[in-house]
Amino acid sequence: MAKAKLEVSNPVFVFKIALADQEDIWRRIAVRASQTLGDLHAAIFDAFDREEEHLYSFFFPRPGSRGRARLRDAIEYSHPYASDEESPFGETRNAAKAKLRNLGFRPRQVFFYLFDFGDEWWHKITVEQINGKPERIKYPRVLERQGQSPPQYPDLEEE
Repeated sequence: MAKAKLEVSNPVFVFKIALADQEDIWRRIAVRASQTLGDLHAAIFDAFDREEEHLYSFFFPRPGSRGRARLRDAIEYSHPYASDEESPFGETRNAAKAKLRNLGFRPRQVFFYLFDFGDEWWHKITVEQINGKPERIKYPRVLERQGQSPPQYPDLEEE
């Protein structure tokens, strides 16, 4: 009985993470409800073959927001180093403390992830599942990959 209760209280969330400007390049990642946005960041970092850590943020647009207001008015969760600073988009929260189970996800919900505030790797995240049955494996984990990750630092040809 205790095992069944644990599975219900700590389900698996499945997210599809696509590069915002190349949506044919994406990863499907499973994360436990007890894990954090910081854990999701680490999984995305690995899944897209990133080499060097940078600051990051997750942006949750408010319902009904459109255009520039979508990010400007969004709830932002950032890397612990950036969560203490004032964001140009407003209030920021610590992603490392934000447990997925507390974020009120719903299927088909879309939110955004920005990796590297300088080079701006934007990702569109779609919630695909919120109540998956966990397996006896390590989470987070990549379930599926589509397309090759572009290099974090593309070679720039000299003119």
